[in-house]
Amino acid sequence: MKSRFILLLLLVYVIASGNKELFSQEMKEEVFVQKSPFADQSTWVLGYFVRGQITRPPHSEWFKKGYDEYIINPEVLDRILKISFDGLSIKIILGTWCPDSRKQVPRFMKIIDAWRFPENAVTFIGVDDAKISPVGEYIQLGIERVPTFIFYKNNIEAGRIIENPLTSLEQDIVNILTGNEKN
Repeated sequence: MKSRFILLLLLVYVIASGNKELFSQEMKEEVFVQKSPFADQSTWVLGYFVRGQITRPPHSEWFKKGYDEYIINPEVLDRILKISFDGLSIKIILGTWCPDSRKQVPRFMKIIDAWRFPENAVTFIGVDDAKISPVGEYIQLGIERVPTFIFYKNNIEAGRIIENPLTSLEQDIVNILTGNEKN
């Protein structure tokens, strides 16, 4: 508690003096983590949820930024657009506390929005920092890292993108859904 108070005093001094170089990178990161609303368990989205829960504050901050800034590879998107989504469904398992989830999920959503993938064929499952979710079927999913994007063809798993894509999100989607490469 005492160290946080000293850190706070130092922060006030630095801001007041305009000398930001007094902070080490480690101290800057600690201040960010303490102020980050995503580290606070009360902001975590757990269990089944709908997209709107991550497009509203506080999550809209990272979702909108990641969505707007991502540039989809147009050549790969053309290949995705040729894939029929009949019989396809996707489960997205993420942690709103997780930097990789906050990076990859908005990008993934931008891709499937461009594809016009049906929203009712996407299931969102939120996990805590132990990667546990209050969902009955969750244990059978075998989730070890987040985000995990699971693709199903006629209710049979076709493949996964785990944490980060092997090539790019777009290319990994094509590879999984055309059988070019098993992820």
